[in-house]
Amino acid sequence: MKKTYTLLILFLAFGISVLSAQEKPAIWQKLEAEAIIDQKVMMPMRDGVRLCTDIYRPKTDKPVPVIFSRTPYNFNTWGDGEIRSRTAQRAYEAVKRGYAYVVQNERGRYFSEGEWDILGVPLTDGYDAFSWMKAQPWCNGKIGTYGCSSTAEWQMAVAALDHPSHAAMVPMGYGAGVGQVGDYMEQGNWYRGGAQQMLFTAWLYGVEHDKFKPRIPPGATQEDLIRISRFYDLAPENPRVDMAEALSHLPVSDIIKNINGKEEIYDKMIRRKPNDPDWYKGGLYHDDMGFAVPSFWFTSWYDVSISPNLALFNHVRNNIKDKDVADNQYLVIAPTLHCAYTRATENTIVGERSVGDARLNYDEQIYAWFDLWLKGEKNDFKEKTPRVQYYTMGSNKWQQAEQWPPKAAEMTTFYLSSGGSANSLYGDGQLLKESAKVKTAVDKFTYDPMNPVKSYGGNVCCTGNAVRGGAFDQQQMETRSDILVYTTPPLEEGVEVTGSIEAQLFVGSDAKDTDFTIKLIDVYPDGRAYNLDETIQRARYREGYDKEVFMEEGEVYEINMTPMSTSNYFEKGHSIRIEISSSNFPRFTRNLNTGGNNFDEKEGVVANNQIHHSAKYPSQIRLPIMKKDTSAKR
Repeated sequence: MKKTYTLLILFLAFGISVLSAQEKPAIWQKLEAEAIIDQKVMMPMRDGVRLCTDIYRPKTDKPVPVIFSRTPYNFNTWGDGEIRSRTAQRAYEAVKRGYAYVVQNERGRYFSEGEWDILGVPLTDGYDAFSWMKAQPWCNGKIGTYGCSSTAEWQMAVAALDHPSHAAMVPMGYGAGVGQVGDYMEQGNWYRGGAQQMLFTAWLYGVEHDKFKPRIPPGATQEDLIRISRFYDLAPENPRVDMAEALSHLPVSDIIKNINGKEEIYDKMIRRKPNDPDWYKGGLYHDDMGFAVPSFWFTSWYDVSISPNLALFNHVRNNIKDKDVADNQYLVIAPTLHCAYTRATENTIVGERSVGDARLNYDEQIYAWFDLWLKGEKNDFKEKTPRVQYYTMGSNKWQQAEQWPPKAAEMTTFYLSSGGSANSLYGDGQLLKESAKVKTAVDKFTYDPMNPVKSYGGNVCCTGNAVRGGAFDQQQMETRSDILVYTTPPLEEGVEVTGSIEAQLFVGSDAKDTDFTIKLIDVYPDGRAYNLDETIQRARYREGYDKEVFMEEGEVYEINMTPMSTSNYFEKGHSIRIEISSSNFPRFTRNLNTGGNNFDEKEGVVANNQIHHSAKYPSQIRLPIMKKDTSAKR
């Protein structure tokens, strides 16, 4: 009897825990009270493929505007509590303000039919979704797109199609697209300066669905989909991987295979060079496309794509023929990591550096923007909202400007100088304003791809445990002899650097091909050295991505690095520093220095690299320094 009683207690306890686990979160209950909920609607595209869509709309007979989020990520509300609550929160915020919130999976993702591709094929899916929603009796014909990262990157190319219902956008943490955008040819963030960004290796392992995945039978009804989504959300649960170790595997083309991941897309992409015409067959933006949508852009200083993001904003502002569209572009630059805008607090810490109170009324501004364009409200968004809102680290304050960079930013050149021993923190490297004082010398260092300089902090995302993003003290890293360090004397007065940072290096090597990296640093009086931004250039692409030009030993070559970006106040007593090396791994793939494909090679060769500085070879960095007493003219 006692044993039976104990089992009964255990059974009841287990039953209670199961019931508790099925209880609806409070936000979900609030959403049900406000919204008409229509889930697993299979929206047809022009080729017959159906995309799984959830619709949340106010309880009214009047047509309402739509906030539309199309994503490769899981939004099944019968998933775990975090996914369910996040979807419900976004829907609730929209519905209570009088909007329908529509979230849809890209083709080939979860319950959506078709085959997925990382580049968003086909571009017409977005256009077809707008047409379907416009035709619904609950839609007022005005649609705004909204999302961060992969949920944002498709928006720009669709904006070029000029659908009559696509009235406004809020892209956040987006990539600039493919092809040339300003000074960048990133190919959807896959490259920087011709070197692959390894975030996609880690990201694809985590998100790609296997070609042998379970699939819903064609023609499944909405009722069937709702029922089975309570038990199966089709989300793969990949075994946890030490990505720091995994990304070290060679050849690079076998990394995902080596961790038993899904290779189909990665296997294709890793072999695609920057100038491959296949880049242009996808659904991402490139600068020979038009642009037809008012946009409120959100970016962040420690995001992987900050500089291309800013270039795209400027491209739309300065090159789009429709002046009304060009004039309705607004920008926010926050001091946060990728898609982490709302994580700013009274003491915002990015990496290990405090940047102060970086909060901003994001939701208020975003919905004022949508109210203006989707509801036609005559609100004061344009009067109250600066063209550009940017956060200056160091002085730790939000600032505003009428353009990017601000008018008051004046490019100031600092020249590299040393006695030929700029190696490490303990070397003699300097940054000097006067070119006449530059010592003629060659700084040499050895780059061994089997012992690369490790990524430490930085402008990154999506690499698992391989790289932590943000600002970290670089002092320990700077003890390496394969890092050249150039520093100004302590500043006699504070200096604000806001805008694009340009670098011109004169280099040499005994390797046919190698990389050159640069990092901008704020050095505190006590020696702490916090990274601000970084970039890389693969030497073979120094003359552009349409050709590969290899180096010859004994020659000196000019390399213009892809520009970096920041807004940072260097206080009195601080110093401005740059680091130069040939690797920043695993943010970027290692150059194996052979001149070969790199992606299919297992062994590298050591490169003996050089940085020249003299009157003939004026290696330099150009900083956008804000002029004094010009805050009103920014």
